[in-house]
This record gives sequence, C-alpha cells and structure tokens, in this order.
Amino acid sequence: MTANEFKMTVDSRSVNESFARTAVAAFTAQLDPTVEEINDIKTAVSEAVTNCIVHGYKNSVGKIFITVKIKDDNAVLITIKDRGIGIEDIKKAREPLFTTGGADRAGLGFSVMESFTDKLTVRSSLGRGTTVTLYKRILGRSK
Repeated sequence: MTANEFKMTVDSRSVNESFARTAVAAFTAQLDPTVEEINDIKTAVSEAVTNCIVHGYKNSVGKIFITVKIKDDNAVLITIKDRGIGIEDIKKAREPLFTTGGADRAGLGFSVMESFTDKLTVRSSLGRGTTVTLYKRILGRSK
C-alpha cells in the first residue's frame, strides 16, 4: 500500500537531471534513510533521467514523468518514464558496456541503477517510450 506519493514532469534537458534527483531524494527523506541510501537513490535516479535525455529523446526535447511512492513496507518505488524512441532490445541494452550513445557514453546506466536498488524493471515500446521502475527498501538510521 502507498503511504505517500509525489509526481512531477520535467523537460528532457540536462539541467533538469540534478533537480530530479534532488527532488526525489528530498521526498524520500521522510523515511529517514542513511546517507548511503539517499546517495544510492540519487545515483539511480540520475542514471534513469540521463537515459531519457540522451537515449529516449536523442536530439530533441520531450517530457520525463517521475512518480515516487513511499510504500508501507518502508520502501520507495520510483517510476521514470519517457515517450521517446523506445528500446529495441531491452536485454541487450541492460548488458554492461552496451550503448547506442556513441563513444562518449560508458554503457553502464542500467548496471548502475541495478546495483544501487533492490529491484529494477524496464519496459519499452519502440516509438512509444520507456518506463524504468526502481524499488529500494529503506533500512534507515532509526530502524
């Protein structure tokens, strides 16, 4: 069950990446996470939003839809969605070092998201966009 929820929409501009990760972290703070847990969330959100900007919309500007749910089990569920070009092969895209972004991209976005969360799901449709869902249980300082 959801105890609290937050939604926002931002343009797929690189200047909004830091705002998105900070806003999600601030909302998650109500669970009293450790510094490490909040940094994990910020890193995973940063990677997901960057993927929307760099890969989802390529050289155009679209909307990034972010929903954060605080769950009754002391977990945070973060959904980051774009309506961009989509991912042709999700399994291949999730392989470490695979990138469609050219030589300046490391191809580690999904690997980083997965390593900093408890669960990562990716859904995508060509021409319709991609939805990344991040789940992280917060053990926190006071638990």
